[in-house]
Amino acid sequence: MRIAELYRQTLGLALLLCQHRSAMSEQSCLRSDTRGRFLLAATLLFLASAIAAVAVRSHQIAFGPWLRVHLFVGPDADRVQETKIRSLNIDGRSREFTIGIPHDVTDRVFVVRRVFRMNDALTSHPEWKWQRDGWVMVDRSTGRVSNLSLPDFDPFYSTVTWFRDYAAYCGVSDGQRVYAVVAQLGQRKPVLRTYVGPAKGSDQPDSECAPPTWQKQPIRVTFEPAGGQKSSFLIHGRSSEPELGDEPAEQKEGEKQ
Repeated sequence: MRIAELYRQTLGLALLLCQHRSAMSEQSCLRSDTRGRFLLAATLLFLASAIAAVAVRSHQIAFGPWLRVHLFVGPDADRVQETKIRSLNIDGRSREFTIGIPHDVTDRVFVVRRVFRMNDALTSHPEWKWQRDGWVMVDRSTGRVSNLSLPDFDPFYSTVTWFRDYAAYCGVSDGQRVYAVVAQLGQRKPVLRTYVGPAKGSDQPDSECAPPTWQKQPIRVTFEPAGGQKSSFLIHGRSSEPELGDEPAEQKEGEKQ
């Protein structure tokens, strides 16, 4: 309801309360009647509260400037890689630090990968090291930031490629097996989870697979594990199937495991 309409309705109510005083005009009734003054004050307070409520519902979401930092990579986080990060600010306050380009899922929701600082000191003096983490989802209308739970996602080895609300990546299970995974936002069970080979265990980040690639009409995604063969899968809503001639030879073995 608009503020002007609320004002007109409450003003009309105030005038109705004063109609029993037939000798008074509308303006003099409002000026002299104590109850009318109280009602007018209450009306102004209500309008101010309504305006404040509208302001709370609209959140200001923005990213800060890019900052160059040292990212510590490797299984033991003992190697330095220079990268750029920036803050995610909601209503003027920093909520997260992020890396990479966000992906717009809808006009209301987007996802972005976060980074965090880990205290690597053995003493009481902090020794902060930047490390990559998983993905977060941001709702522009509510300002809510929530962590995404992506099955088998490994912050060191997994590289996510987004299409619509699908996340495609190579997941690592128990540090030994690599799976081609397609997860859909809002669904606990992955659309696709297929064994593609043993983990190489390299000390290089993002080294188990090349970034998956998406295609449309029909919707398909292609994975290329390190040292393995390409495999493509057709995505049908919440289900998937291997594209003809592209079913991985190790798939049945991985399903048994």
